[in-house]
Amino acid sequence: MTELSNWIRLTCTNGIGCEAARKLLLAFGLPQQIFSATYNDLKQVVTERQAQALCLPLSETTQHLIEQTERWCDQPNNHFITLADPNYPTNLLEIPDPPTVLYVKGRLDLLSAASVAVVGSRNATEQGMKNARQFSASLSHGGITIISGMALGIDTAAHEGALAGFGATVAVIGTGADKVYPARNHELAHQIAAQGCIVSEYALGTPPIASNFPRRNRLISGLAQGVLVIEAAAQSGSLITARMAAEQGRDVFAIPGSIHSPLAKGCHQLIKQGAKLVETAQDILQELRLDHIAPNPSIAPTPSAARAAAETVDTIVSTDDDSLLAHMGYDPVHSDELALRSHLTSSVLSEKLLLLELEGLVEIMPGGLYRRLN
Repeated sequence: MTELSNWIRLTCTNGIGCEAARKLLLAFGLPQQIFSATYNDLKQVVTERQAQALCLPLSETTQHLIEQTERWCDQPNNHFITLADPNYPTNLLEIPDPPTVLYVKGRLDLLSAASVAVVGSRNATEQGMKNARQFSASLSHGGITIISGMALGIDTAAHEGALAGFGATVAVIGTGADKVYPARNHELAHQIAAQGCIVSEYALGTPPIASNFPRRNRLISGLAQGVLVIEAAAQSGSLITARMAAEQGRDVFAIPGSIHSPLAKGCHQLIKQGAKLVETAQDILQELRLDHIAPNPSIAPTPSAARAAAETVDTIVSTDDDSLLAHMGYDPVHSDELALRSHLTSSVLSEKLLLLELEGLVEIMPGGLYRRLN
């Protein structure tokens, strides 16, 4: 069997997780030595059930996965990285539970680049999305790689903003590297693979499984020097990433929001617990001492990609009442600013605001300001 075959066989053996795999590798060496060991030797390192599983013959399912992975690796810019590989990112070797293998699609060098993770709510407000794009674009223009999870909301906006700069972006996903989830991020995934990279610890073909996504968060924080949280509810999954970041010795940053916004509760909680309040991307660069990083013009985005990212940052197209509430956010906003955000004429905006006021969803304040109430 090839080296790749043995690594995949190890990761696919029933009951052998990352911790057991590391014990075996430490005791026996490379996977081929593990599978050459006797049952009695194996059970000195792992449980009897795990030792028995390692002694079973190669299954048809695993053989099919090996062949599938070999074909995938033959495609340009696809990489299969193991704990024994010199290209394995050193940042992940520092975390308590590094993955045994990584499937990487795109630029391998980004896994060792100066980077900041940007995470937040899937149901972000328009202001949160705007913050994510602007912070990510500013950091990227400073030569910093943006890491996120390609989920809807803040993750998507962070990747889009990063693609407008020099630092590119890394998407750490909870499915196989040959899958795109959510489906609506299909085009974004292609852009990331072309200009940045997509990373997964899960075997090819792995579908979206709920338990995989919180687990992959340790890689989002582990790859980065710091984690920025933009909009998070009190029970948000982004707080899991922030907690893991703190446990890994990474810096945690949070953008404060309105005291009336449920999506600010998580960020405020983090700040109370010691996360650093930030107002600009420069705050992060200075804290991490990354403000000296020089952008590399050779990896600048293509004009079309930069233009598309910029258009994504600036364009707002939805005009229904729910979207108007999203445009408002939770801080008081002037009607003129709201007209710019929503792309509505003054007459249409006034009509919609009146209806929302009558429904008890917004209130008018002195000076032409409006505030969302729900």
